[in-house]
Amino acid sequence: MSLIDTHCHINFDAYDPDRAAVIQRAVEAGVTLFINPAVDLATSQAILNLTAQFDGLYAAVGIHPNSTANFDPQMIDSLTSMVAHPRVVAIGEIGLDYYWRESPHEKQFEALEAQLDLAARLELPVIIHNRDSSEDVMRILEGWAARLPEALREHPGVMHSFSGNQSIAERALAAGFYLGFTGPITYKNADTLRSIAAAVPLDRILVETDGPFLTPVPHRGKRNEPAYIPLIVDRLAALHQMSSADFGAQTTANARRLFNLP
Repeated sequence: MSLIDTHCHINFDAYDPDRAAVIQRAVEAGVTLFINPAVDLATSQAILNLTAQFDGLYAAVGIHPNSTANFDPQMIDSLTSMVAHPRVVAIGEIGLDYYWRESPHEKQFEALEAQLDLAARLELPVIIHNRDSSEDVMRILEGWAARLPEALREHPGVMHSFSGNQSIAERALAAGFYLGFTGPITYKNADTLRSIAAAVPLDRILVETDGPFLTPVPHRGKRNEPAYIPLIVDRLAALHQMSSADFGAQTTANARRLFNLP
């Protein structure tokens, strides 16, 4: 079974001591492709540099909402030049974050809308971060998705590490988005999240680690890594009453389709 971790921060310093070993453990666990989203311009470039070291590593370039306090429209020019790199498959991670209060809401809106415009212009999917901001995120995304060119309308992007309620899930799906699920799907207190995941159409589900964060059971409390993707697959497969092999093949096909992976 060949799996894809559609969201892992391999560039983060948590992996500095053993990055190559982390990738090797993932490959041994059947995870052969990885998408590494950026959080700002510096990490966007760092991730592009990393793709030269690891064959299965792909990049998303973008400015995370918590990095938008000093957003300048000229930053879009820098992102545009980076997209020419052959391993760039998405714009991300972008969105809104009302939990950390690192950036004023107005700056977050400005950065998100500018990057959504960029994605539409370049016909790339987006990786959406949403923390405590579901209503505003969906209002912006629904308006954006309705204006998309035909090539993107059926696959505009993914709601990363989905944590919204059933209504937000339904609105995101109606707008064409995929939903990504991470380690919390395995947590004891996540029955509501599991009930939402069980109702998501099979062709709209992605699996992610968000490593080094959100480590699944039974490794919770330790550093997360892409080798743990099968644990997320197993839990979601059980919810959909499928074998892990069949469910994993489905999520791999979904990721290849959304991100136009080889």
